[in-house]
Amino acid sequence: MNRLQNEFLDSWVKSIAAVTTPDNVVICDGSSEEIRALETKMVADGTFIELNGSKYPHSFLHRSHPSDVARTEQLTFICSEKKDDAGPTNNWMSPDEATSRVWPLFSKCMAGRTMYVVPYLMGPADSPNARVGVEITDSAYVVANLRVMTRMGDVALRRLGTSANFVKGLHSLGDLSPERRFICHFPETRTVWSIGSGYGGNALLAKKCHALRLASVEARDEGWLAEHMLIVGITDPKGRTTYLAAAFPSGCGKTNLAMLIPSLPGYKVETIGDDICWMHVGSDGRLRAINPEAGMFGIAVGTSMKTNPNAMRAVGHDAIFTNVAVTPEGTPWWEGMDPANPRGVAGMTDWRGRVVGPDRTEPAAHPNARYTVSLRQCPSVGAGMDEPAGVPISGIIFGGRRAKKAPLVFEATSFAHGVYVGATMVSETTAAATGATGIPRHDPMAMLPFCGYNVGDYFKHWLEMGPKLKHPPKIFHVNWFRQGKNGSFLWPGFGENIRVMQWMIDRIHGDTDARSTLLGYVPTKTGINLNGLDMGGAAYDDLFDVDAEAWAEEAESHLKFLRTFGSRLPEALVQEQGALVRRVAEARASASSAKVAAK
Repeated sequence: MNRLQNEFLDSWVKSIAAVTTPDNVVICDGSSEEIRALETKMVADGTFIELNGSKYPHSFLHRSHPSDVARTEQLTFICSEKKDDAGPTNNWMSPDEATSRVWPLFSKCMAGRTMYVVPYLMGPADSPNARVGVEITDSAYVVANLRVMTRMGDVALRRLGTSANFVKGLHSLGDLSPERRFICHFPETRTVWSIGSGYGGNALLAKKCHALRLASVEARDEGWLAEHMLIVGITDPKGRTTYLAAAFPSGCGKTNLAMLIPSLPGYKVETIGDDICWMHVGSDGRLRAINPEAGMFGIAVGTSMKTNPNAMRAVGHDAIFTNVAVTPEGTPWWEGMDPANPRGVAGMTDWRGRVVGPDRTEPAAHPNARYTVSLRQCPSVGAGMDEPAGVPISGIIFGGRRAKKAPLVFEATSFAHGVYVGATMVSETTAAATGATGIPRHDPMAMLPFCGYNVGDYFKHWLEMGPKLKHPPKIFHVNWFRQGKNGSFLWPGFGENIRVMQWMIDRIHGDTDARSTLLGYVPTKTGINLNGLDMGGAAYDDLFDVDAEAWAEEAESHLKFLRTFGSRLPEALVQEQGALVRRVAEARASASSAKVAAK
């Protein structure tokens, strides 16, 4: 191993090598020559399967262990010095316990393997808000993904210089045993340990571990926001470009919205980021957002030319696919990819490596199958991706997957009310995390699995950001997944979502009115463009009905959830919950009076 110029990094790398005892150590430089050699090695040892080069140039398939296919939230720990600092929504392990329980698993874990040292930069190279991290790993798959997902190699070392300020990530596949699988975050020392998993969400430490769990702590301490949000710019027919950030739990259409192809003429959508957003207060008094990532680690299943044409075009070359199926001609396949041929073809190889046909009883691709691809390959990528100061955020959108209750869209009445809307967000679980799917759970700001400290303090931090902003963003809530009585989706979604974005943009610029409800402001019947949609005469009422009886129950569930934070819960959110209860009571009384009058 060559000596690293940064003495702090050099010392840390040597200390880890002494414990993990790899056969050799490679300092990654991020060059094309380096990745080509690594890919050749992985194809030779079976880590990568090369796909049909004429149809998917320079693209590969990786199959993870069947027990290692999603984030393992139950094995993910915040190892803060004090348990209360982790809060009730995180698993906590003391640093002392982690040292005695987890650290021994790293002893000689890299024997017979190569230890890769991967310096990476989160954010545009010239941004003052970009941050450096270094991941040590024994997985070549992780290295290949980090090269796509971050600005990796020498560019990060140049930014680091002689500084000791970098996130330290240590990852090993270990023996892939779920019994010896842990992901430990140490907020006070900006360190992550991950062992026993090769799945991206557990092993790509730059992503959720650094960019959200540790960065959220850093953001709290320094007065900015690290969020699980897409960033999108929309240019309307008037020539105005409005930037929005949006938080959705995994599997709820976030990537599709980030790459939206508008159904309405005159609109242009620019993708700045599809998953993570760092927002600082700019000199103009607005939130300025950068995307710390350079690539996309997207869910493949359900992605098609209908649902997300830009994603399909992006993954057509230079892509890594994880746990998808493969057709006999060597091309990737997953459920939902080809609506005309939903069961695929005979002779496919499924995500476990078994030959299957259309008569199979299990999915051919794992429900959480992924693609890794550079954001620059997305046809809708915007120049703002490299804007050092970040793009100005005029609107923030919260949303989840709800079959009932939540209307298509509503606007919060104030910044504090918007924080309450995000704090009490509920969504139904998907396959992105292990466990049952379709179960409603509170997922505040879509950060439940990713906030690196007490979520009560996180709410307080959000509320404190409002007064710092001369121009605070408007806050909205959307629900693309509302269902009718027959269980079908009421809203067509996909490119038609631009109609909802149109209303939000018009609200931001003061160009349209709204109707007040117990939840906030919703479009008037003429305020949202439903022209040309075959949705029936009662479409507006179905999409924007707010049932006071249902929300009485929902308000109580909000209070029960908020009370779990005890003394850490900000009083402002208690007041917002009380205001919701009062509005619900008024709406119920008004509905009762209307029934009496009707008789």
